[in-house]
Formats: sequence, structure tokens, C-alpha cells
Amino acid sequence: MDFTLTDEQQLLRDTARTLLAKECPPSLVRAHIEDPSVADALWERERDFTALAGGPLADLCLFMTETGYVAAPGRFFATTALFAPLLAALGDDRLDAMLAGETSGTVAMAGTDGTWAPNDDPVKRFVPELDSVEWVAVVDAGPSLRIVPAAGLDARLLGTADWSRRLFELGVSSVDGERRSLDLAAMEAVVARATVALAAEMVGTARRLFDMALEYAKQRVQFDHPIGSFQAIQHRLAELSLAIERADAAAQYAAMSVDADADDRARVVHVAKAAAGAAATRAAKDSIQIHGGIGYTWEHDLHLFIRRAYSSEAWLGTTGWHHDRLAELLFA
Repeated sequence: MDFTLTDEQQLLRDTARTLLAKECPPSLVRAHIEDPSVADALWERERDFTALAGGPLADLCLFMTETGYVAAPGRFFATTALFAPLLAALGDDRLDAMLAGETSGTVAMAGTDGTWAPNDDPVKRFVPELDSVEWVAVVDAGPSLRIVPAAGLDARLLGTADWSRRLFELGVSSVDGERRSLDLAAMEAVVARATVALAAEMVGTARRLFDMALEYAKQRVQFDHPIGSFQAIQHRLAELSLAIERADAAAQYAAMSVDADADDRARVVHVAKAAAGAAATRAAKDSIQIHGGIGYTWEHDLHLFIRRAYSSEAWLGTTGWHHDRLAELLFA
């Protein structure tokens, strides 16, 4: 499998990197804590890229890596990685408007145990960006689902470590809408696509933490030398870099496997999320160790990305959960 980016993919990556560096600085991520509406301006720019949801997953993952690098808040992930694939699986008429950036949506599936699988629980948890989208797809056992307007539902914001991704709890007993059925394999493919997209996003977050730690190690001086010249710091950064590169390769391979409908796609999806979770949490731990006391302060931006790393590791299945699913596939 050739991992070389095409000229078009390099242009996509570079365009996304430039755009998000300008439109989503850490100051916007901080402002979003108190006022989530500040992400609306970012969404206006991201609308130009929602069509990626209708193309190869590998291309969408390139963009997601850059959103992870800046910890971009807002509805882009929920709309393109969750809602759009579900609309495509259903052949829903709203898909064209979503790909054109004219509407947005999210998916409510995980039950009280947090597992992203169809269930009949009366409460759905960890529903992303419910207060900022137009539509929500409620997925029940079967699977059967209802697509309804997101406004006015019985929802509650969950308290999580990461304020840049708002997750909600939604009571669905009174949600009224036409029930539609979907093949279980198609539903699992939707979740797999979102899982790989999240893995790619986590690679971006891990790389941001690494870059911050590396830059600080070059600047911070102790005993008349930059701390980056100390062997212990060098080893920590080198090992972290290897973990990130492994996760990046796993996410890229998983995206291409999903695009190609490869026989091993179920396994590599679990590998990608587990590798990205391990890299992101390691980056969080190592970066704060390298920063020392300044990394613990509210004023420093490091905590914004540490929060994103740990919360993303827990969402759509923890590293341990994906390792367990992988073991079941390998040794069944």
C-alpha cells in the first residue's frame, strides 16, 4: 500500500493547515469555553470542506489531522464523520445539502455504558455538538433510527475534561419521528469510519503536544544549557515521536483499508484508534513532564490539548476497549 500523498492531497493538507492556523488559534479555543458560539465563525470557513465527507476517508482524515492539531471546536467532526456517512448509508435526501455545507447534524447512539452500538436505552450519551447542529439521528436497536430536528430536545451538557468538544446526554423516549431501518453491517461501517477519523484527529493533537514540548525543550535553560540537550529529554522526545509516527501510519492504513473495503478493515480500525489513543495520552504525559510547573498553569495553552487528548482517547472506545475487540477478532 502506497502512503505517498498525491499532489491534490498535499494541497488539501497544506490548505487546511494554513486555514486552521489562522482561523483557530488557542485564543479561540479558550473563548469557546465560556461562549460556544465563537466556533460559528470557524464553521463558516469549514463549510467549504464538508464535501470531503462524500469522498475517500483518506482525504477526510488529512483534514481531521489538522483540526486535531488546533483542537478545533464545533460541529465539523460530528457532521462529516458521523452524520454524513449515516445519511449516505440511508440514501437520505439531506446528504446533498450537508455535503454543500448548508446543514449540519450529529448522531445519538451510545447508551448508558458509552458503547457506540445500536441499543434501546432511553438515554443516549456522548452525543457531540447537539446544541449547534440542525439535525440529530437517534439510533436504536435493530438498528432503527429517527432523524429529527435537534432544537428543543431533552438534552443535558455532560461535564467532561475537554471543553472544545461538547458532549451531551439525550433522553429519547419522547423523541417523535419516522423510524427507518438500516443493515447492521452498514451501521458498523458508519461507526468504523468515524473511529478512523477520530484516530487521525488524535494524531494531530499528539503532534501539537510534541511540537510544544520540543520547542520548550529548546528554549528552557537549566545549568546553562537548554534542557533539550539532556539525554533524558532527548530519549523521551524520540520515543514519543516514534509513537506518533506509528499512530499516523495506523490511521492512514485504516483509512485506505476502509476506502478499499479490505478484508482486514475491522482489525485495522481497532489498531488505528488504539495506537492513536496510546500516542495521544503519552504525548500529554510527556509534554507536561518536559514543561514542568509552567505546564500546569491555566495561562499556558498546553492544557487545552492535553484535555483534547485524554477525552478523545475515551470517546468511541478507549485504547483498552479496542485492544479487547482486536483480540476477539484475532483469537475467535
